[in-house]
Amino acid sequence: MLAELAAEAGIAFNGPNPWDIQVHDERVFTQILSRGSLGFGEAYINGQWSCQRLDELFTRLMRVDADTRVVGAGRARLMFEVARHRLFNLQSNGRAFQVGKQHYDIGNDVFEAMLDPSMTYSCAYWAHADDLAKAQLDKLDMICRKLELRADESLLDIGCGWGGLARHAAENYGVQVTGITVSVEQQAKASDICKGLPVTIELKDYRAIEGHFDKVVSVGMFEHVGPKNYPDFFMAVGHAIKDDGLFLLHTIGSHATQGQTDKWIDKYIFPNGKLPSARELTSALENHFLIEDWHNFGTDYDRTLMSWWRNFDIAWDTLKPKYGDRFYRMWHYYLMCCAGFFRSRQGQLWQLVLSKRCRTGPYRSIR
Repeated sequence: MLAELAAEAGIAFNGPNPWDIQVHDERVFTQILSRGSLGFGEAYINGQWSCQRLDELFTRLMRVDADTRVVGAGRARLMFEVARHRLFNLQSNGRAFQVGKQHYDIGNDVFEAMLDPSMTYSCAYWAHADDLAKAQLDKLDMICRKLELRADESLLDIGCGWGGLARHAAENYGVQVTGITVSVEQQAKASDICKGLPVTIELKDYRAIEGHFDKVVSVGMFEHVGPKNYPDFFMAVGHAIKDDGLFLLHTIGSHATQGQTDKWIDKYIFPNGKLPSARELTSALENHFLIEDWHNFGTDYDRTLMSWWRNFDIAWDTLKPKYGDRFYRMWHYYLMCCAGFFRSRQGQLWQLVLSKRCRTGPYRSIR
């Protein structure tokens, strides 16, 4: 069954192509059949199989939806995950800081090596750029223009990361920024990056937002909110934003509504995360906001991820003594499976500009 599914994707075990799977331990097959994507990913971390072009391997697998075509014990595991997401609030207030501790706090040195100088950890915009730094700068500026930022306005940045957008908005548009994050390391780094600017970085969850703001933005954070909390999230933003304001939501999206999150990603990278579908988003937005603009540039994430991998790989010799070979394989697997996710078009990247019904005047889309 595994060989047939692989063949359908144009992949062979121990084949000659750079995207073929080279098996070093026959137990890999049992792990895949019994534990699905989790077993597949853990076997890679453990060095039980390898592949010269992981990005192409994952692209081919996802184009035939191999990640959802499970059999045997794998099907039972899939049904358990669907039930787990439906029955429990995996993104509750008590769990909000878990992803910060496990992922964003692993070490600023990893992200400094991998990201562009602005430390922007979200999809870049490549329409007019040839390198990562320019593509990220273009994305940050496009966000500011979409929000129609004006001098002396207040901006709330939900999930502010390492402060790149807050700094850009304050320096170039003269706004006062309040950024919030659930990561201790991000708060420290962002506060340092934005030193001397009208920027405040707070360690808090979106459910603890206080005050009113002219504009609100959230970049790469909504993936951690979870469907059970979408109404509370949009209600919190609605309370925070002034009646004539704008809200820009930048989020990864799924091509279809899914009942579960990939188990390997959930365990090793983003605990308790869940990607929204277009249907889930529009349903949650209803009665809270109007959609002024919906911009999809998901194909740009593939190029962004490949740029991050090159940067990380070049810097690995300096990182290796601290993190070790297992981390290298884990990070490689993470970035390449994500690149395949977007290259296969399962993954989308959306920027929505939202407003309240009481906002006056037209909105002109920016690209």
